[in-house]
Amino acid sequence: MRQWIFALLAAAMLSPASLAQLRHETVTAGLEFPWSLAFLPDGRVLVTEKPGRLRLVENGVLRAEPVSGVPEVLFSGQGGLLDVVLHPDFASNHLVYLTWSEGSSRDNTLRLGRGRLEGDVLVDFEAIFTAQPRRDTDVHYGARLAFLPDNSILLGIGDGFDYREEAQRAASHFGSYVHLREDGSPVASPFPDAAPGVYTIGHRNPQAITVDPVTGIVYSNEHGPRGGDEINILVEGRNYGWPVATYGVDYTGALVSPYTSYPGMEEPLLYWVPSIAPSSMTIYRGAMFAEWDGDLLVTALIRGDAEVASGHLRRVDLEDGAVVGQDVLLGEVEARMRFVTVAPDGSLYLLTDDPEGQLIRLYRD
Repeated sequence: MRQWIFALLAAAMLSPASLAQLRHETVTAGLEFPWSLAFLPDGRVLVTEKPGRLRLVENGVLRAEPVSGVPEVLFSGQGGLLDVVLHPDFASNHLVYLTWSEGSSRDNTLRLGRGRLEGDVLVDFEAIFTAQPRRDTDVHYGARLAFLPDNSILLGIGDGFDYREEAQRAASHFGSYVHLREDGSPVASPFPDAAPGVYTIGHRNPQAITVDPVTGIVYSNEHGPRGGDEINILVEGRNYGWPVATYGVDYTGALVSPYTSYPGMEEPLLYWVPSIAPSSMTIYRGAMFAEWDGDLLVTALIRGDAEVASGHLRRVDLEDGAVVGQDVLLGEVEARMRFVTVAPDGSLYLLTDDPEGQLIRLYRD
C-alpha cells in the first residue's frame, strides 16, 4: 500500500538555518485575481487574470495593456480565464494554451484553446476542446493542464459541485482527467462507453497536474470538501474514489461517504485534514534549492494545520516515492497562494489570489 500521511503529523517546519537562507520579493503587484503564469523564452512572463485578461510582465514591470486575442470568458464564481501553458515547442511554433469558463452562470462549461503569440497579440486563437455536458453551476472547473513527453495533454475537469455522482461515470467529463492530442482531439479512453478522452475518473476539483521530467510520474492534487484534500499519482484507467471514498466530510459536517478507501479505487499519496485548499503544484528540479530536488511544492489558499495566518507554500518532501515530511513557507506573506512554478534560474515564482494580487519570487542569496 502506498504511504499516505496525515498533514498534522507530517508538517515539520524548516530549521532556522534553512529559513535564514530564503528571501522573497514582490516582482510586481496590481494583478486582479491572477491564476496562472508561464515564462516566455525571452524572459517575459505571461499571467492570467480571472476577469479575462492575459498580462505581460517584462523586467518586473506589468504592461498596462493586456495581450489581445483572448477569448471572452465567464467571470463568475470560480470561473474566468484560468490556466496558461506554453506548447513544448513554443520556440518554433509560438503556441499558447488557455483554459476558461464559457457561457452564463446558469449554463456554462470549461474550454481549452490555443493561439500563436506574436508580440503582444494572440493570433488565430481557437477553442479546441469543450467539456461535456454543460452545467448550471459556476464552481469546480478544475482547468489545470500539462503536456506529456509525447506532446499530448492531460486536462483536469471538476465535478461542478452539484454533479459529484457523475465523477464515477466515465460517460461524463465531470470529475475526470481527459487525454488530448495537441490539437485538442481526444485520445481513445481506457473506459468503456466513455466521454471523449476520459483518462481517469473519481476526482472532485483538480487543482494541479505536474509531470516529473526525470521519472515521468504524473502528480495531481485536488480539493476535498471539508478536509480530504489529496495528492495523487495519475495512472491511465484508474478511479480516484470521489465521492465513494474520501477523507473529508460535507460542509454541513454530514458524511459524504462512510468509506475512506474502497476496493478498486486508488488511495492518495497524501491527504490533508483539515484542508489547506491546494491550488497548484510543481515538482522541483533546479539548482537554487538542490536539497529540494524531486520534492513537490504546493500552494495553499488557507492555513489548514499550519501555524500561520492564511495561505502559504507547502514543500512535500519525497524520498523513494514516499512522503517523509512537509515544510510550511511564506506564511508571513499572509495571503491566499494561488500558483507556483519553477523559474529558469531555479527560483520560485508565485501568485497571490487577491483583487490586488502579487507576483512573488522566492530565492536564495
